[in-house]
Amino acid sequence: MVLPERVSTGYVELDHILDGLRIGDNVVLKVESIENYRYFIGPFVDQALRDGRQINYMRFGDHLPLLGESPQIKIHQLDPRLGFESFARSVYNIATEQGSGAFYVFDCLSDLLSAWATDHMVGNFFRVTCPYLFELDTVAYFALIRDHHSFKTVEQIRDTTQVLIDVFNHEDHFHIQPLKVWQRRSPTMFLPHHKKGDKFIPLSNSFESTRLFNSLAARTRDSSRRQIDHWHRLFIEAEELCQEISTEIERADMVRHICRHMIAREERMLTLTRQYFSLHELLEIKSRVIGTGFIGGKAVGMLLAHNILRQDESFNWDDYLEHHDSHYVGSNVYYSYIVHNGLWRLFMRQKTEDDYFSAATELREKMLEGSFPDKIREGFQQLLEYYGQYPIIIRSSSLLEDGFGNAFAGKYDSFFCVNQGSPEERLQQLETAVRKIFASAMSEDALTYRLQRGLSHQDEQMALLVQRVSGAYRDHYYLPELSGVGVSYNTFVWDKEMDPQSGMLRLVVGLGTRAVDRAEVDYPRVIALDSPKKRQHKGFEDVRKFSQHDVDLLNVNTNSLETVSLLKLTQEDVNIPWSLYAVKDYETMQLLTQRQQKQQDVWRLTFDDFLEKTSFTTIMKRLLKTIEAAYEYPVDVEFTVNFTTDRIIKIDVVQCRPLQTKGSKTHLEIPENVSAEKVLFRSSGNFMGGNISQDIEWIIWVEPSEYLQLPLVEKYEIARVIGALNKLIANQENSQTMLLGPGRWGTTTPSLGVPISFSEISNLSVLVEVAFTSGDLMPELSFGSHFFQDLVEADIFYLALFPENKNCFLNQAWFKDSHNSLAELLPSSSRYKEVVKVYNASKAGVRLMADVISQRLICCIE
Repeated sequence: MVLPERVSTGYVELDHILDGLRIGDNVVLKVESIENYRYFIGPFVDQALRDGRQINYMRFGDHLPLLGESPQIKIHQLDPRLGFESFARSVYNIATEQGSGAFYVFDCLSDLLSAWATDHMVGNFFRVTCPYLFELDTVAYFALIRDHHSFKTVEQIRDTTQVLIDVFNHEDHFHIQPLKVWQRRSPTMFLPHHKKGDKFIPLSNSFESTRLFNSLAARTRDSSRRQIDHWHRLFIEAEELCQEISTEIERADMVRHICRHMIAREERMLTLTRQYFSLHELLEIKSRVIGTGFIGGKAVGMLLAHNILRQDESFNWDDYLEHHDSHYVGSNVYYSYIVHNGLWRLFMRQKTEDDYFSAATELREKMLEGSFPDKIREGFQQLLEYYGQYPIIIRSSSLLEDGFGNAFAGKYDSFFCVNQGSPEERLQQLETAVRKIFASAMSEDALTYRLQRGLSHQDEQMALLVQRVSGAYRDHYYLPELSGVGVSYNTFVWDKEMDPQSGMLRLVVGLGTRAVDRAEVDYPRVIALDSPKKRQHKGFEDVRKFSQHDVDLLNVNTNSLETVSLLKLTQEDVNIPWSLYAVKDYETMQLLTQRQQKQQDVWRLTFDDFLEKTSFTTIMKRLLKTIEAAYEYPVDVEFTVNFTTDRIIKIDVVQCRPLQTKGSKTHLEIPENVSAEKVLFRSSGNFMGGNISQDIEWIIWVEPSEYLQLPLVEKYEIARVIGALNKLIANQENSQTMLLGPGRWGTTTPSLGVPISFSEISNLSVLVEVAFTSGDLMPELSFGSHFFQDLVEADIFYLALFPENKNCFLNQAWFKDSHNSLAELLPSSSRYKEVVKVYNASKAGVRLMADVISQRLICCIE
């Protein structure tokens, strides 16, 4: 049997005690000071250099450098403040680049605590780094400062490393005691040794040993508080500041410190949280956190909105706001889950350019099958005990989510848990939801979004926000009476008399899922807050078509999220005042009576009486403007509306984020006298994206009549063709592409439009939905939805064309007669050339122009 190559520590006596080091050894020294660590580093490095080894010095600590410049010493500057993932990935990439046989010296791991605030992540870092260095046949030195780490972290490191040595001083003598030496042993190896001259002498008699260990035990008792995780130690200090007499400066310093480790990294969000969160409130948040780390952008936005409103002295918001009792899963749990399930190496591979998407698919599947550490499961159980059997929603709350410039709207998953069944079943449901949310971080849409916005290499830990579902039990259903989305700045007004500054709402009955997402064959009520009675559509026939027909709710009996028709729900005893929100459709009622010989009320949701007879729009306008003033930026909120027994409005702000907008800027003159044959289309209103004057290089047109004739599977194939063209020809910088098609882009029902995903339109400049009434393919002006947020953040101009409307013109002859380049661009998809038409618009000189102020738009040949 060939023994592994031996390596010297640089001390002959220490080599004798340890039976030498082996290639692959990770050596951890538990020391009392950096000088103790330096004592062992110097001889090891000197010997390694004499042996012709390359030394890699991983420099990240707050202490003075351990090594100086040398041709054989490569210094790698690392910044742990960028986050655990960035730091661990940098070390992983350096080790990969240096390859087999490299030697390493790391700065003291205890200095990572000032950046990460938790021992747990120090342990995770060692668990992912040590095995990789072992596989690469390296030798690496690490250090821990005694009493700076929890017992659990030290145990994690002991279990992972090959060599662990305790270093301490006693009665003016320098001592070492090997605690672990993997696959080596001797009769005295694990005894304490005191240094005498150049030798390390084992303490072989009971008298000296007893005196030494009694002394060490006394030190441990004195430092018992320091044996807990640095995270918990931080909050114990914060609690003491609250309980004792402390200065305002001391409390403010602690608020700043906690905010940087639990709330946010982005400076604008930190400024807001320091202004609106007290130390007591931060401690209250921490008491509801499972694990450690940040609570994430979605949680911070919700908490900020509540605090901003309650601290507004100009209005008594307590009369109208519903209190929350949310819980949080700290962002470090996400990384711990990956490490715990042995997925870190795959996670690192996913970060490379070549495997960015392919490795994500494998990682997503494995994340759906993982298990949770026992401590986290205990936290989940306690959370479920707190909420009892009330329904809860588990929402993604990643570090970058809902921040300035990055909404991640709809990119990550959230799940309702109706919370019925045995404790074991409810825990299983919760854990399944968490797994799915963690895995959604690896979805193609989320990855495309991060890549497009230059975020693919930033830390994107997934925290979770757990909320009691706002609502009430209504028979065997659970739902809020009303829900919606509100924006404080309405760029996309449909009437030139409207003021964008007044804001806009999307309002529905039931859960807000039908307000934030584009629901199939369903439309929320869109309310301009300065003109709440004005509609986008006219006449009762339009009310029938462009209104909410189904309600999302939680069914307690089936333990599931369900969609129930409005017709069915109005026949049940759910204690909702339908006459306040809806009007009777007498024509439909008469038809039903004739067919069924049974009288039945049919309601159409308009919300007209509710908007006119209550103070709701006034309150919501004030709410949006109050938060906007604090943010000094437009905001987007999700809310629920419930009522007390005497019908007093209670609003719950369940989400709040900065709103990406494109303003009107300056007035743009739209040309009047363009000959009809040069106009591709012209419209009044029904667009969003601000003023635009844009040359168009490519136009993609999906022919409505041909698309409708395709079988279902081929409708999905058309979406893939669009995605291929998006990658091949579309580029917002130098190949501006406009996509036109029937009905709703992004629908999940192909009969209503082309079922593309965000990643398949991410490079477009203009997206057009065209009404095709004979096929019942109608656009949805989804102002305020996740789809809307995608388009704004991706800088995609949106418009809806209604060719049958007198204010709209579509030159179908131009699309019919122009040359189709599909077969040349995608030969493998040429069989769809009658469905998908691709035109080189640069040859014709096509320009799109729109003016928000006049609400006029034209696309023409110049």
